[in-house]
Amino acid sequence: MSGDHQHVDMESTPVPRLWIALGLAGSFMVAEVVGGIVTGSLALISDAAHMLTDAMALAIALLAIRVGRRPADILRTYGYARFEILAAAFNALLLLGVAFYILYEAYKRLYEPAEIASLGMLAIAVVGLLVNLVAMRILTGHKDKSLNVKGAYLEVWADMLGSIGVIAGAGLIWLTGWEWVDSLVAVGIGFMVFPRTWVLLKECVNILLEGVPPGMSLAEVEQTIVSVPGVASVHDLHLWAITQSKASLSAHAVLAERADAETVRRAIEAQLQQKFDLHHTTLQLERENCAPMETIH
Repeated sequence: MSGDHQHVDMESTPVPRLWIALGLAGSFMVAEVVGGIVTGSLALISDAAHMLTDAMALAIALLAIRVGRRPADILRTYGYARFEILAAAFNALLLLGVAFYILYEAYKRLYEPAEIASLGMLAIAVVGLLVNLVAMRILTGHKDKSLNVKGAYLEVWADMLGSIGVIAGAGLIWLTGWEWVDSLVAVGIGFMVFPRTWVLLKECVNILLEGVPPGMSLAEVEQTIVSVPGVASVHDLHLWAITQSKASLSAHAVLAERADAETVRRAIEAQLQQKFDLHHTTLQLERENCAPMETIH
């Protein structure tokens, strides 16, 4: 017996804003690459590499939204919304790869210092900071509604911190002539990426493995169902998410003696919606416990 389904998709994802952010990131990436080559700054080039991943994250987000909005079909009954999660996971792995590459280049620079044009480096980094602040403002209202948009936001956020680091490094090089600071800033940018990217990757893997959505407790959900009048017990309980905003539940509930199945079903759904914002539920109500036969379900 199935409950009322409220399908949450990516209709609210800000596509025009993503296009604007993509245009900003792509344009300034080119400027930073050129500036890094001209000034000899590895920190600028590392920031440009992050801008590249920003642009790729935004492009992947747009592609994921386009694919994810395709309706369900005979082969993919849940639709294509999970493409968003695959795209976010790919983006996280890409960002980790870029961070390792920057660390390697910084290590080489420590033994082979390069001459740095600090004032040019400073000017480009200031423009980069402004671009990142604008992009963050564009994405900030939707970062908690989509892992894909969250991934893009985190990269822009990391790049914003990188721009601040480049500005500080350029100023220090200009004042002291310590050109090794450029490599130090590049290393800092690389290490700054890891924690946020790891968290994003963990969230993606949890969804792909049909794990319990963050912020939900399977034990609490089970207790809520059992506490509904007319429910004797519950088993074969599964709680997962198709995407970050689309949690689903299926369960077998054993009815108490003389309990009305339809009344109990509606009561369970009301409790799940009220306490856990769960709207996509599939409930099988039983007069006899089929738990010993769970292996065939």
